[in-house]
Amino acid sequence: MNFLQGSLPPKRKPEKGQKRSHMVMQREECFKEEEVDGGVPHSQEAEKATHVLFPLLKWVYSEFFRAQSKARVMYDFSAEPGNNELTVNEGEIITITNPDVGGGWLEGRNSKGERGLVPTDYVEILPSDGKDQFACGNSVADQAFLDSLSASAAHADASATKSSNQVSSGSDPWSAWNASKPANWESSDSWGAKPEGAAAQRSAANNWDSAFGHPQAYQGPATGDDDDWDEDWDEPKSSPYFKDSESVEAGGAQRGNSRATSSSMKLPLNKFPGFAKPGMEQYLLAKQLAKPKEKIPIIVGDYGPMWVYPASTFDCVVADPRKGSKMYGLKSYIEYQLTPTNTNRSVNHRYKHFDWLYERLLVKFGSAIPIPSLPDKQVTGRFEEEFIKMRMERLQAWMTRMCRHPVISESEVFQQFLNFRDEKEWKTGKRKAEKDELVGVMIFSTMEPEAPDLDLIEIEQKCDAVGKFTKAMDDGVKELLNVGQEHWKRCTGPLPKEYQKIGKALQSLATVFSSSGYQGETDLNDAITEAGKTYEEIASLVAEQPKKDLHFLMECNHEYKGFLGCFPDILGAHKGAIEKVKESDKLVATSKITPQDKQNMVKRVGTMSYALQAEMNHFHSNRIYDYNSVIRLYLEQQAQFYETIAEKLRQALSRFPVM
Repeated sequence: MNFLQGSLPPKRKPEKGQKRSHMVMQREECFKEEEVDGGVPHSQEAEKATHVLFPLLKWVYSEFFRAQSKARVMYDFSAEPGNNELTVNEGEIITITNPDVGGGWLEGRNSKGERGLVPTDYVEILPSDGKDQFACGNSVADQAFLDSLSASAAHADASATKSSNQVSSGSDPWSAWNASKPANWESSDSWGAKPEGAAAQRSAANNWDSAFGHPQAYQGPATGDDDDWDEDWDEPKSSPYFKDSESVEAGGAQRGNSRATSSSMKLPLNKFPGFAKPGMEQYLLAKQLAKPKEKIPIIVGDYGPMWVYPASTFDCVVADPRKGSKMYGLKSYIEYQLTPTNTNRSVNHRYKHFDWLYERLLVKFGSAIPIPSLPDKQVTGRFEEEFIKMRMERLQAWMTRMCRHPVISESEVFQQFLNFRDEKEWKTGKRKAEKDELVGVMIFSTMEPEAPDLDLIEIEQKCDAVGKFTKAMDDGVKELLNVGQEHWKRCTGPLPKEYQKIGKALQSLATVFSSSGYQGETDLNDAITEAGKTYEEIASLVAEQPKKDLHFLMECNHEYKGFLGCFPDILGAHKGAIEKVKESDKLVATSKITPQDKQNMVKRVGTMSYALQAEMNHFHSNRIYDYNSVIRLYLEQQAQFYETIAEKLRQALSRFPVM
């Protein structure tokens, strides 16, 4: 199974109907999927070979699992009621009780003794001593590969072995920096150690979506029939940075956003080949950087370094979701219509195309600009109206965010995504984007700050200040998500029930009074009955109100949680560059580099610092606008909500005369 070199296995939640499918059914489904995706059915020889190899490999893999029955959870997973699933949190160690459930699921037991089903792609196995393994090829997600075994199994397995060996033996010029990170830098939370109680807070924040039926924030590349590539997307990728991504999907495998997500779990920047590894050294130590055609200017404004904003801005309207199909109805998907406001010419894209765009933006700009994750892919219920509406809303927010950014919105890959005219132009632009060499830290070579050079101390101080603020904001956003989730639960659960109880109790009292036979109390009984109905109406208002105000506040925080989850990797690249410059004195002393080389390194790290400051100024301006708007809306809706309740209570009160 060809994972990205050094990356976590992509997060994928399998379809519910495949939980306990029989081995033979899985094999038959495998043949069906292979025929659909590739367009060419298996030959009889390939099918016979698979029938022979499958049971043997399945048995070997099962024995391997039994020998190593511990697994570490890589992503948060919230169990759905009634499905015999197990809720697990990132970083948790579970015991695998049955790896052969099938359909991309395994059965596990947590430390509390609770048992249930967990997606195989969400965990990785541990050796018998309980320590993490560094080779991504040993993930439980490989079980999905056996579940989708085809005639090309031997080739795929060999590729996975090769990839694993590359990860194990590859030399990393930044290993000293990577080793100095906290042990949990890339495990339990992107920010490392959390204060007491933060683990529960993070879990609650990550459950914001599942608690209210929303799709989870995008967590990584996923598969599903609704978003399979068209035939032109099934061709081998030409990008040197993602050679194996298609084979990952074929084996049952963004991501980055999605998510994260948000802090959506995505592939860390330093997990991409050519990303913050040799690229950093190449950028810092190059004798002379090639002059790229594209330039990203940085100017100094009233608030410090800033990107140059285009003269006219635009937005993109995501609308008109339609269900389509291919392969005579065997494959179904949802297609969205995108209409840029500057051209008013619509193009159609499926979720998988958004996924591709996210991947390209992350690879190209991710070391300088936080790229928020996409909304999570959902397999079950993906054609339900509520899910389609929520996904479209989040895709709209994502596209608006990208259109707002002066660098992203003007980039060639983003413009091509919105303005291609036909299939040929789309293919050409796609391949060109995948062959782009100005990716990773090399994006800084395109930046030209119109500002004086910075000294290393100032650069480090700026980096630390950004890290301190983004870490504090990340904690604050998660706290608000946690509080908001609990409030939502109360408003849609216990609180309306309490109002309903009051209303029913009042109406019951009026019924009792009516049975007295006394003729002079009709007005009172009617008034009490209406008061009871008023409280029942209030119960309905309370239950519906979060959708009118709290929803938007939570969505805004959820989006910024995704932004903030990108900063540890961005700051990691900056700190790695700073450490490299600090080491340059030793390199000069040993004549490995010249004093001029060191000056170039400081200048280039200064360019990175200006880019970071420009991005933070853009981030702050958007943050101020967004939170002012969303909290203002929240308070307006809350005021209107309580005014409506007060008016209903006044009407009920008016039926009771003063005696």
